[in-house]
Amino acid sequence: MDILGIDIGGSGIKAAIVDISAGKLITERFRIETPPEGKKAEVRKAIAEVITHFHWEGPVGIGFPSVVNNGCVLTASNIDKDWIGTDIRTYFGEIITNPLFVLNDADAAAYAEMNFGSGKDKKGVILLLTVGTGIGTAIFYNNILIPNLEFGQIYMKKGTIAEKYASAHTREEKNLSLKGWALRFNKYLNLLESYLYPDFIIIGGGISRKFEKFAPHLSTRALVMPALLENNAGIIGAAYFASLNLKK
Repeated sequence: MDILGIDIGGSGIKAAIVDISAGKLITERFRIETPPEGKKAEVRKAIAEVITHFHWEGPVGIGFPSVVNNGCVLTASNIDKDWIGTDIRTYFGEIITNPLFVLNDADAAAYAEMNFGSGKDKKGVILLLTVGTGIGTAIFYNNILIPNLEFGQIYMKKGTIAEKYASAHTREEKNLSLKGWALRFNKYLNLLESYLYPDFIIIGGGISRKFEKFAPHLSTRALVMPALLENNAGIIGAAYFASLNLKK
């Protein structure tokens, strides 16, 4: 089965048609900039551009940067606050007339890594973090997702939210060296470990491409691994989630 997967991030909207059986992109990835501040109307125009680009008339899965409950947006950390309370399926209904399924973006990436990437065949508590504009978090316990965890929003020292302290965006904003950022990120991982005691930690997002360079600066109880699917995880996971729901 082929499904269009769309990953809406803080800086970019990425999409491709996915072969669900293999967990692979079967088209080139299409990327456009996320509209400034994630404004609702502008994001909808961007999604329409994605649908037009692929001439797509089949089912669609979308990873969205928010807590998503039954297709409804409940939070807006890195997007326009006007999204809160929006039913995405209804809002995008004018441009996507085929089956549409929406979930939290980090949950989408986790689905992909658990089924086709670094988490495949692993048991126990697996924590995945997508590190980019913010920090998305997801947990699987024995292959069961605990949805909509927002551990990027927990507080570090002096009342600073974790994703404002240790995201890839913060590294760029503060012009931190990779080691300097990694030491910050390690403090965050240690804090999460004190809450969750995961067996494995998977690091995703664009920063995962530099894993071998910053990994020596991390000290955790859990085994830390880079996301195998890198920036394609959100696309693949969104499509995979749609396939699961189509079977219901």
